[in-house]
Amino acid sequence: MGEPVQTAFKSTGALWLLPLSEYLGFPVDQVNFMTSQLFALIAAFWFRLYLSPTHTNPLVRHAVAALFGIAILFFCFGWYASHMLTVVLGSYLIIIKRDINNVHSYTMIWAIGYLTVCQVIRVYIFNYGILSTDFSGPLMMVIQKLTSLAFQLHDGKLLLIYMQNIICQIPSLFEYLSYNLNFLSVLVGPCSDYKDYIDFIEGRHIISRLHSGACNGQNGYKKQVEPSPVRAVSEKLLICAGCMLFFLIVTRSLPITYNVDPHFLANASFMTRLIYAFFSIQASRPKFYFAWTLADAVNNAAGYGFAGMDENGRPSWDLLCNVNILGIETATSFKTFIDNWNIRTGIWLKMVCYDRAPQYRLPLTFVLSAIWHGLYPGYYFTFLTAIPITMAARAIRKSIRHYFLGSKILKFGYNIVTWAATQFAICYTVMPFLLLAVEPTMTYYRSMYFHVHILSILIAVVLHQKHKPRDPSSTNKSSCISSESPPTHCNNGAHKIK
Repeated sequence: MGEPVQTAFKSTGALWLLPLSEYLGFPVDQVNFMTSQLFALIAAFWFRLYLSPTHTNPLVRHAVAALFGIAILFFCFGWYASHMLTVVLGSYLIIIKRDINNVHSYTMIWAIGYLTVCQVIRVYIFNYGILSTDFSGPLMMVIQKLTSLAFQLHDGKLLLIYMQNIICQIPSLFEYLSYNLNFLSVLVGPCSDYKDYIDFIEGRHIISRLHSGACNGQNGYKKQVEPSPVRAVSEKLLICAGCMLFFLIVTRSLPITYNVDPHFLANASFMTRLIYAFFSIQASRPKFYFAWTLADAVNNAAGYGFAGMDENGRPSWDLLCNVNILGIETATSFKTFIDNWNIRTGIWLKMVCYDRAPQYRLPLTFVLSAIWHGLYPGYYFTFLTAIPITMAARAIRKSIRHYFLGSKILKFGYNIVTWAATQFAICYTVMPFLLLAVEPTMTYYRSMYFHVHILSILIAVVLHQKHKPRDPSSTNKSSCISSESPPTHCNNGAHKIK
C-alpha cells in the first residue's frame, strides 16, 4: 500500500475511482478497498438502525448482508470474485451431500486445495505484480469461515463441546452465504463463530451476553437497555486515523526493500543495518493495525462484536478484536507478541489443527499456517526461523527469569532487556514475510550474519542440556513440569505464528 500508480490497467476491479487513484498516488485496487470499507461502515450503521432484528425478518437481514458483500467483492475484484463464490458453493455441496462425520475433512481438503491452486495460478502463472488486484486476502478469510463451520457441524454431530459453539443443524443456503460473504467481514474478516453470527442476525447477540453477565453475579444487566456501539466505534476510528497518519508520514519514508538495497548494504555498518531493520519493521505494523481495527469497527457499527460487560461494568465490544496494539508494542516475549497478533486466525488454527492433531501438533500447525498464507518462500522462512527462536525463548524464561523476580528493580531491568530482545527477534523473523522472495531474504540474512539463527540454536541446545534430568526422581519432576507448562504456552501462543 502506498506505492505510486504505474499503469491504469493493473486491476480487475472497478475503475470508476481511477482519477482519484491517480490524484492520491495510490493503486486503484487500494482506493477501491478503502471506499468499500467506508461504504461497509456506513451501511453497518444503517443495518443496525433500519434493519433491526426487532422489526426485520432474519431472512431479509441475511439477504441484505450477503448481497452487499457480493457487490463489494465484484467492485473490488471483478471476475476474481467468482473464486469466493465457487469455493463457498462447493463447500455447501459437501455439507449437504457428504456424511456429516467426515464433512470437516472433505471441507478442509476442498477449501485449502482451492486456495492453494488459486495462489499457484496467481503467483507463478500470472506472475505476482502484473495484476495488482490481490483477491487472496478475502479468499483466506472465507476459508477460515468454511472450515470453522464444517468442524463445528462435525462436533455437533458427535456432541463434542468445543468452545461452546457446536452446530447441530445444517444451515440453509441463505444463512450459509450470509455467514461467509456478509459485507461486514468479506474483505478483511475477522472470522467469527457461526452461532454468534446467527445470534446477531436474529437479535440474540447482545441480550444473551447481558443475561449471561447477570447469571454470573453481575446483577441488573438483564434489565439494561442494549448498549450502543457508537463510543467503541468512535474510539476504533480514532485509532485508524492515527495509524493512517503514521503510515503517510513515517511508514512510507522507511521502505522495507531498503534493507536489501545494494548501496545501503555496501556502505552501512552492521549496527546501522540492524537499527534501520528494526525501525522499518516497527513502521510497517500500523497498516495491519489500520485494516484490522477498521474491520472491527465495521462489525461493531452493525451491533456485532459485543463481548459483555467488563470488570468496571462498561460494555466491551472486543469479541471480534483481531489485534491488541498495546500488547504487541509492549511484548516482552515472543509468545506474548504472537498472542496479540492476528488473534482470530490464531483461534482458528487452534480449533481446526492444534487441538485436534494426535501428534506433532506444533509442526502441523506451522505447516497449515504457512499453506494458508500462501506460496511465497518468505512465509516459510519466517515460520522456520520462528521455531528455534521460540525454543530459545522458552529455555531462557525457564532458566533465567526466576532470578529477577525478587526485586522490582531487577524485574524492571529484565523486562526492558526482554522487550528489546523480543522486538529485535520479531524484526529478524518477519522480514522474509515482507520481502517474500528467496533472493532478498537471503541477502538480508547474510547482511545480518544469521546471528539470530545462530544464537537461538546455541541457547536452545545449551540450556536444554543444562536442564536435562540426570536421575529418575528429577525425571519424574521434570516430566510433571513439562506436562503442564509447555502445553499452556503452546495453546496460547506458539501455534499462532502467522
